[in-house]
Amino acid sequence: MNAATNPSSRALVLCADDYGLHPFVDDAVCELARAGRLSASSCMTTAPRWPEVAAALRELRPALSVGLHFNLTEGHGGAHPAHGLGQVLRAAYLHRLPAQVLRQTWARQLDAFERAMGTPPDFVDGHQHVHQLPGVRRALLQELQARYGSEAALPWVRSTVPAGGLWRSPKAAVIALLGGWSATRLLRRAGVAMNQGFGGVYGFDAPDTDAYRAHMRQWLAQAAGGGALLMCHPATRPLPQDAIGKQRPVEFAYLLSDAFAQDLRERGLHVHQGPLSF
Repeated sequence: MNAATNPSSRALVLCADDYGLHPFVDDAVCELARAGRLSASSCMTTAPRWPEVAAALRELRPALSVGLHFNLTEGHGGAHPAHGLGQVLRAAYLHRLPAQVLRQTWARQLDAFERAMGTPPDFVDGHQHVHQLPGVRRALLQELQARYGSEAALPWVRSTVPAGGLWRSPKAAVIALLGGWSATRLLRRAGVAMNQGFGGVYGFDAPDTDAYRAHMRQWLAQAAGGGALLMCHPATRPLPQDAIGKQRPVEFAYLLSDAFAQDLRERGLHVHQGPLSF
């Protein structure tokens, strides 16, 4: 379903995270984008495969928005220096993440994006939402302003403030408390565009497409007002040695299904494709 077939439908922004992590993820992103089932994908420029797999995304633009998935916690099998999420959280809240190092880390990952894609990212978010942590969010703002200048030229940034009543989910509330609200206030005051509400948070514990569909129907109900963003983590097959590797093909199968199209129709929604603005 799209706006052309139903001009009164409202746009849903659906973003697939982790492009570059694994070929199964990359294949899922490209297939869903070509099927009109994705608005955006955020990319791990720390992945050794990133320079070679960026070409597929260049071909999908501008229908697919492409962003930076800032990474501090994924080591790509030892190819990239990284720390566990708990260690990063502790360091951030104890103010032990050096500001200069964070600026350099942002610069390296943005440089890698620009070299491969030929443009700045359309948007920025974070793997395991690390972009919103104390110190990290300030370094993000400083690097964006220094690199891209005026407000009009800045990429938009993902806010993890839950859409509508989704804050009632304990996990969604924790993510928002761990920097979501603070980062949103900081960035919006600085004129950085952000989505108006966030969804897609769950325990990665849906054993089949029916269970994942039940989650999605709740997210769609809260996102129907417009301006919200839903995240997803699809892959065509299970990923070995990945914490959510078994869940990824469940998401992929549902997002490609007639059931997803039906759920969109029932809510009067279509997946937005093309340049995004919030």
